[in-house]
Amino acid sequence: MKYHEMTKNYIFREFECGLSIEDTAELCFKSVRTVKEWDRGKDIPKECRRLMRMHRRLELCANDDWQGFKMRNYKLEIPTGQLVTPQEILSGIALLEIQSDLEIKTSTRLLAIARTVARIMMLQSRSGD
Repeated sequence: MKYHEMTKNYIFREFECGLSIEDTAELCFKSVRTVKEWDRGKDIPKECRRLMRMHRRLELCANDDWQGFKMRNYKLEIPTGQLVTPQEILSGIALLEIQSDLEIKTSTRLLAIARTVARIMMLQSRSGD
């Protein structure tokens, strides 16, 4: 495909999701012809876009609580951009289980701030698109 023929759908499928035409057709239960129509500019159905993102781990779950979380090179990328390992997640959970009054108040406040920062970052990234 020539540069001037590349549509947003083609770039999304090929480069963002890393899927071939055949892989996309199989994943979405569509024909190769339909996928080629998407590449030429026809709208990709929302459910197929979600499947493609989830397949590539660009989206973990359809639930809004997981918005902004992604898998990158065997690590979880949180909405702040930080990459965490499974061990770091387990350590964080262990620390939260200690449950002293001061730690509960502090962690509650920190979580509220982190969620607010994540929402602000998501809104800024959407307004920049």
